[in-house]
Amino acid sequence: MQMIKAPKYVAGILAGAALLAGATSAQAGGKVVELTQTGCQFLESENGVDHKFQPQKAADCVTHNTSGGKKRLTESKVIKLKPGEYTFRVTNRDVPYSLGFWLRSADYNPSNPLHKLTKTSVSGGGLHTGVTKDYSVTLKPGEYVYSCPLNPTLDYKLVVGG
Repeated sequence: MQMIKAPKYVAGILAGAALLAGATSAQAGGKVVELTQTGCQFLESENGVDHKFQPQKAADCVTHNTSGGKKRLTESKVIKLKPGEYTFRVTNRDVPYSLGFWLRSADYNPSNPLHKLTKTSVSGGGLHTGVTKDYSVTLKPGEYVYSCPLNPTLDYKLVVGG
């Protein structure tokens, strides 16, 4: 029986099909970081303390985070990881409007075209109440921030060390 070697693009198609079928990079050996969004905050980032904010719209979070955000940020948990492949599994626990997630290099500037090529940025939306989504990324040593621009949360810190 003769073996036929498939072109490289077939492996990519099969990997994409596996992702559509529900297999994630986490299931393939990557690491999962679970984050839960409640009103105006990520629960794990604030050491599990739910501030019980009950926003009805994004502007409500701007008010909450302007008044006490700096103090909360200094007391927040910095996520520390090793370089590698990660899946950030983000859940909208109880916010009554659609949320998102944005992880990026700490010095990322979206208006700088070079940063789009040289810096890390992964994002997405569609996190309705009760919905969980995965965001996969390869992290290199450095400093990052993550937030939800739609829930406006603080810019929480993440540090990847060697």
